[in-house]
Amino acid sequence: MKSEPDEFSIDDLEKAPRQTTPWFGVRNYQARNFMRDGMKIGDGVLFYHSSCPQPGIAGIAKVASKAYPDASQFDRKSDYYDPASRREEPRWSLVDVKFKRKLKRVITLTELKDRPELEGFALVHRGNRLSVLPVTKAQWDFILGLE
Repeated sequence: MKSEPDEFSIDDLEKAPRQTTPWFGVRNYQARNFMRDGMKIGDGVLFYHSSCPQPGIAGIAKVASKAYPDASQFDRKSDYYDPASRREEPRWSLVDVKFKRKLKRVITLTELKDRPELEGFALVHRGNRLSVLPVTKAQWDFILGLE
């Protein structure tokens, strides 16, 4: 899961009440589907900082809830408001994410791209940087081995 650190960082998640936050504002259908259909309570999350001087994986979190409707889609004052979404048929979902730990260092996007072991990892391919991407167990283990 990626976030811009000036909006919400791994440090912000660590300081959040109960170290948990709803992962709201996902407005890409494929990313929503990964989150809604693929994530289960207890699944690990690589917390990725994007749109910053050193993009990369900064920490680990875990999925803390089943997917449920993202309330921001109904809030006219929200940047994530979707006038086409209806309460009886919401378009957008979210999961709650709980802080686990910060990494000892940021594993940079450049470093990830340079690793042939991650050739199939969607994050390292241009145009595939959705806010939510699946990670295989082999990719997870390899990435955390870089720490």
